Amino acid sequence: MDARRRIIGYLVALMAGVAQLPAGYVPATAADANAPMAKARAVFRGRAFDTCQAPSLVTLRAWKTSPYRGVGVYFAGDGRACPRQRWLSHAWLTGARDLGWRVLPLYVGSQSPCVRSETKRAIPIGDEPEDQGAEEAVEAVEKARQLGILPGSPIYLDMEAYNDKDEDCAAVTLAFVRSWSSTVARHGYISGFYSSAESGIRHMERARRAGVRSLPSVMWFARWRVAASTANERTLSKSAWQPHRRIHQYAGEVSETHGGRKLTIDRDLVDAPVAVIG
Repeated sequence: MDARRRIIGYLVALMAGVAQLPAGYVPATAADANAPMAKARAVFRGRAFDTCQAPSLVTLRAWKTSPYRGVGVYFAGDGRACPRQRWLSHAWLTGARDLGWRVLPLYVGSQSPCVRSETKRAIPIGDEPEDQGAEEAVEAVEKARQLGILPGSPIYLDMEAYNDKDEDCAAVTLAFVRSWSSTVARHGYISGFYSSAESGIRHMERARRAGVRSLPSVMWFARWRVAASTANERTLSKSAWQPHRRIHQYAGEVSETHGGRKLTIDRDLVDAPVAVIG
């Protein structure tokens, strides 16, 4: 009888713990590395580009002659290099969708206190990183909804390269990222994370190996001047953030012309969720 009670007690505790996990939560621990993506409504595999200013629909139509079929869009956040998006709107998103483009929504908010870029130091994560992360996640979700980006879509947090070996700074940054990620998930969106492979991505992998929970569900890693691959990033374990949870930004600040329209872009290889536009 005592054994039965212990087993029942264990099962009750287990179910209570599961119930407290945020909706849409996707663990990134080694044991769960091959679990299916929770709530992802659209996955894209192919070439994409991201550029500071969302291009016009005329340009997107011209670029149908390019090898790209995905476009990264900096839709919200005080840290954007191009905060005024001339074309970006719900009509633009539906137009891009109808042209066959897959959209990767990027949010650029507060940056790590030890961010390497001088231009990003004006918007640091502060003394209450958990609260700040949650507030900015709510802002990201609200902006996404206003644009018609539906739940089940990813929102990618852009965290520029920082000194992940600075323990105090890394701890603050991780607290912010985890809070941002879990809050986005609670609202029914998929949390993604963009950073340099040799800083933020390496940091997330180190946290995953340590058993840290509430990490972002998708890794978008920047490593330039190497062959495009979502599978061969050396800072990530082979089985981590798989399947359909990776994007490789393999080149940056390059100019291309397609259909008579020139853009300066970063190049990406995608095997990950994309936005569902309503």
